[in-house]
Amino acid sequence: MPRSQKNDNFIDKTFTVVADILVQVLPTSNREKQAFTYYRDGMAAQSEGEYAEALQNYYQALRLEVDAYDRSFVLYNIGLIYTCNGEHGRALEYYYQALERNPSLPQALNNIAVIYHYRGEQAIELGQSEISKLLFDKAADYWKEAIRLAPTNYLEAQAWLNQLGA
Repeated sequence: MPRSQKNDNFIDKTFTVVADILVQVLPTSNREKQAFTYYRDGMAAQSEGEYAEALQNYYQALRLEVDAYDRSFVLYNIGLIYTCNGEHGRALEYYYQALERNPSLPQALNNIAVIYHYRGEQAIELGQSEISKLLFDKAADYWKEAIRLAPTNYLEAQAWLNQLGA
């Protein structure tokens, strides 16, 4: 059964009905409509913590979606799943791919910065101060760009940058 038919709560059902109507009436190709349906089902599965199912839907959406902007959001969400699973290297690959298609995606920049910051903290714990400095510098660069694009977001990152004097 497609995920769009499994939603249990009123808000999810309402969103699904509205999205289905929009998909039917929008002047787009069947391929684009299918891609959107897979993307929507991926988001629903992801929100329920069903990461394997979400990935299957996102990969199907990528197979069908040709618009670079739309692909950036699919790639970003794949990156989120890998981040949640602790696979930071894979997550970075998908965040970078998302940014190649949509350089104005502050949430991808933020998540990249978070991963570099986390790795910097790990390096400190291992006594690798030079490596930690490099990783923190990379985190700062990505956070500065995310904040430039979305100045009212990422307040904790702004505070961290202010502490560094960056």
